[in-house]
Amino acid sequence: MKFRDRVDAGNLLAERLAKTGYDHAIVLGIPRGGIILADIVASKLGADFDIVIPRKLGAPENEELAIGAVMEDGTSYINRYIVNALRIPQEYVENEKARQAAEIKRRAAAYRKPGGYHIAGKNAILVDDGIATGATVIASARWARKQNPSSLTVAVPVAPPQSVEVLEQEADSVIVLYTPRDFASVGQFYEEFGPVSDEQVVQVMRSRGLL
Repeated sequence: MKFRDRVDAGNLLAERLAKTGYDHAIVLGIPRGGIILADIVASKLGADFDIVIPRKLGAPENEELAIGAVMEDGTSYINRYIVNALRIPQEYVENEKARQAAEIKRRAAAYRKPGGYHIAGKNAILVDDGIATGATVIASARWARKQNPSSLTVAVPVAPPQSVEVLEQEADSVIVLYTPRDFASVGQFYEEFGPVSDEQVVQVMRSRGLL
């Protein structure tokens, strides 16, 4: 199964979520790619919309290898298996969390008006364009829990089964359109998977009155 692009995936995900039915919902997109899908899902469901901004924690000398993820307030997920296997010092983990939290503040200032979130009592739906290790989505889910939603759903077009199993421990429900066992990267399941620019994120946020 391949999605044409993020718009196609967003429409299909919205159709799936509409069958479940979500009243008094807020869709939370994870930039940058996830915001395209989240905007579509929120429109189709007639739900509120906002974004959350996690950052991956990179391993020493290999930033592409995720050892976890963090949110601006320090909420985090650490993959202890990788950290222990690579013998990564706790001092490095804490320094990396602080470095990425600073980057989140920079992005938040560029993407979103200052101010709090209105998630309490709503059915929160976290949306991304796909999940690989799940680190950023797990950190986002843990942060969203702290906002006291009435329920928390993670919804993505594609994710490997092992990541879905982990996420099921973090959310009330996990909705995935395709769970292939032969999984190398999210991009392999899209015909077109170009990068989403800051300008595209800003355009969506301005159209929503959030910037």
